[in-house]
Amino acid sequence: MSMDFIEAMNELEREKGISKDVLFEAIEAALISSYKRNFNTAQNVRVDMNRNTGAIKVFARKMVVEEVLDERTEISVSSAREINPHFQLEDVAEIEVTPRDFGRIAAQTAKQVVTQRIREAERGLIYNAFIDKEEDIVTGIVQRQDARNIYVDLGKVEAVLPLTELMPNEKFNMNERIKAYITKVENTTKGPQIVLSRTHPGLLKRLFELEVPEIFDGVVEIRSVAREAGFRSKIAVYSRNAEVDPVGSCVGPRGLRVQTIVNELRGEKIDIVRYSESVEEYVANALSPSKVLEVQVFEEEKMARVIVPDYQLSLAIGIKGQNARLAAKLTSWKIDIKSETQAEEEFGRPRELGEEMHQDSVSVD
Repeated sequence: MSMDFIEAMNELEREKGISKDVLFEAIEAALISSYKRNFNTAQNVRVDMNRNTGAIKVFARKMVVEEVLDERTEISVSSAREINPHFQLEDVAEIEVTPRDFGRIAAQTAKQVVTQRIREAERGLIYNAFIDKEEDIVTGIVQRQDARNIYVDLGKVEAVLPLTELMPNEKFNMNERIKAYITKVENTTKGPQIVLSRTHPGLLKRLFELEVPEIFDGVVEIRSVAREAGFRSKIAVYSRNAEVDPVGSCVGPRGLRVQTIVNELRGEKIDIVRYSESVEEYVANALSPSKVLEVQVFEEEKMARVIVPDYQLSLAIGIKGQNARLAAKLTSWKIDIKSETQAEEEFGRPRELGEEMHQDSVSVD
């Protein structure tokens, strides 16, 4: 093995972070297999590769015995002492058996080992780079599509976006830029596998973090997200600073911040509601854009009965129950919605209902 090869290994250590000692050990182990395979031997051998010059030697390792029964693995005391007079019974003697043309085999084997280790190291670097991005947004280029997946180029690796993780009626063209949420990063035998989603609630959360500086800085906090991708989402926000309006911060000047997110999600409607420690207030906010007259809380059942004006009942429930369903997901409370007339008929009027409750929320189409 030439000095050029040793220098190349030094370069690999510097550039790829692959330990030179690990490479030497891997090459030596591979050369043992190559020696046994190419020279049809079952000898116990050791391969030594000089770390400075690259010179390779093969040694047969034989047990020192009184009577030799297998010449491939044993050597007599007298023969061993011809090599080294200090050998004793049951010592292991090493005898050089380097074949004359072993250099060619060694060079080919070393190249294969180094190539494999480079590939493994690069896979490891990619995996380490993306495992920290799990549950985060990435931007890539659509490369191709088959019956089940869209394949997205993320630069150093190709990620998989299952068609089931696309929003309804959403299509992407080849070479189109796409933002997606990383749901899983796995280290497989074929290299890192990165799975993306466009429907995950985390995508909405990350988009708000990108667009709203107050969220990025930690002044405004996202407390909960409920999403039916492609149709409607609700996001509950809270401000740590009493002087900062969390809903207004998310909407942005002239609605530009939230509109950017709506455009990215292909027109998905977004309700931004103020989080409150008061269950009554929080549930009322969550039912935006409908108006609420009263919220009755049943702690043991973790259920809230909501009374709305008669003309707001269908809006509160939403198309196919969507608004009520999202509000329940957002608040983690069961929500039973009644119109003012229904509440009076079923439960009597517990008290004179006054004006509509104050609600702090914004709906964006």
